[in-house]
Amino acid sequence: MLEITNLHVHFGVIHAIKGISLTVNDGEIVTLIGANGAGKTTTLRTISGLKKPSEGTIFFDGRDITSLSAQERVKLGISQVPEGRRVFSSMTVLENLELGAYLRKDRDGIAKDLDMVFERFPILAERRKQQAGTLSGGEQQMLVMGRALMSRPKLLCLDEPSMGLAPLLVQEIFDIIKDINEKGTTVLLVEQNASMALQIAHRAYVMETGRITLSGTGSELMQSEEIKKAYLGG
Repeated sequence: MLEITNLHVHFGVIHAIKGISLTVNDGEIVTLIGANGAGKTTTLRTISGLKKPSEGTIFFDGRDITSLSAQERVKLGISQVPEGRRVFSSMTVLENLELGAYLRKDRDGIAKDLDMVFERFPILAERRKQQAGTLSGGEQQMLVMGRALMSRPKLLCLDEPSMGLAPLLVQEIFDIIKDINEKGTTVLLVEQNASMALQIAHRAYVMETGRITLSGTGSELMQSEEIKKAYLGG
């Protein structure tokens, strides 16, 4: 579904991404793990069209999307849940969700997907008229995930969904990600909680200072001594 080849990204003179290549197959959960500043978020932002690469190509569903705008990529089926729960705070829960379907015209489909989001996140149904800024951290995370699903994505990119959440909520968010994937959405997950991410990932890549240094199945990397020492507290 997604194929990135020899991707380089610069911020002025800073060479943030240094020639990475990765693939995400239809139906997979693929995770990118690594320390802060490794380039994980920049990779996601480049896939979403929010950052232009200085070199390399990005193919989605067999089409070269390297020069497409972020909006065109959403139309093709790429949706991102940004780091830090970026809700529109002064708007209601319902208005935030409706914004997720901004590019869609199929009213019946939008209504169905809204029901699906409320079924998956019952707390959002209860709070539909509440301002998004008044929700708890966990509720806001559910809202941004629900909002991304309203665009009916083929590929859902998640940036640090567990950040700042209580352990019980972290487990719930990962269960939801697994469920979203099992119901047919391909997932690319950036996550600092390497242990949780590797448990649900089909495949994983390890990023260090803008490069991919290791890749394999989630279970292979869970067993790697190098990964245990660096990321799993082993």
